[in-house]
Amino acid sequence: MTETSWRTGTLITVAPTGAESGKADVPALPVTLDELVATAKECEALGASVIHVHIRDGAARPTLDLGRLRDTVAALRSTTDLIVQLSSGGAVTDPEADRLRVLDAAPDMASCTMGTVNFGDDVFVNRWQFVVALHTRMQDRGVVPEYEIFDLGHLAALERLLGKYGLPHGGHVHVDFVMGVPGGMAGTAETLVACRHAMRELPAGSTFSATGIGRTAIPVLLASLAAGGHLRVGMEDTVSYAKGQPVESNMQLVARAAAFARLAQRPPITTGQARELLGVPAEVGNGG
Repeated sequence: MTETSWRTGTLITVAPTGAESGKADVPALPVTLDELVATAKECEALGASVIHVHIRDGAARPTLDLGRLRDTVAALRSTTDLIVQLSSGGAVTDPEADRLRVLDAAPDMASCTMGTVNFGDDVFVNRWQFVVALHTRMQDRGVVPEYEIFDLGHLAALERLLGKYGLPHGGHVHVDFVMGVPGGMAGTAETLVACRHAMRELPAGSTFSATGIGRTAIPVLLASLAAGGHLRVGMEDTVSYAKGQPVESNMQLVARAAAFARLAQRPPITTGQARELLGVPAEVGNGG
């Protein structure tokens, strides 16, 4: 077999924690810095090349504390070669100023959600002015965005954003279809095909990952591989491995994604190849 490149392989992102599940309800959830670092190293060894990071405070509650974010970025960089992608979404109750301040932690990447969406019983608010501020600050600071798409109209908003304010840092457009959130787009193959079709309006060469929430995890994973896309998995998105079987660790989910990618003859790409794909500069002196 020839060496895998990002053109023929699969980018796997692990989202290990999120802001929704509680440690009391999901004991395996990594919430401390040590737990997060251990999870990152395990998942990198299995084929993950990006880590999408939410953090918790000392009581395991979601937080955007800048000191903790900086410590987290530093710890992940010193112990892994993973691309560190911080969530700028936080929890749905976090104010815009705190969400923008996430960039002060100087991650490799950050998420940029392209519009407001009903989020279960809550509303995840992303005003146009906030999206513009996030996009342009990332351009200025050399942070590569991952544009999170919760509904089909968010792709039209992204087209508008790029047309008015230019390409992201690194020049490559990468989106993540977040599917199966109650209030957002369905986690089905048909919906993914519609999103893939709508991407024709984005710059040539744009790429996508797909995230299936809860019970949509497997259908979305398979549909994304079939459509030439990449994968995001993790306990942020599902805490059930199968019906009646809780996830024991993020390693389970990454291992399953990597196995499916190999079956699709698109094995996981390395962190170096992921940096080439996404336009993320190489880091020097990582822990490996």
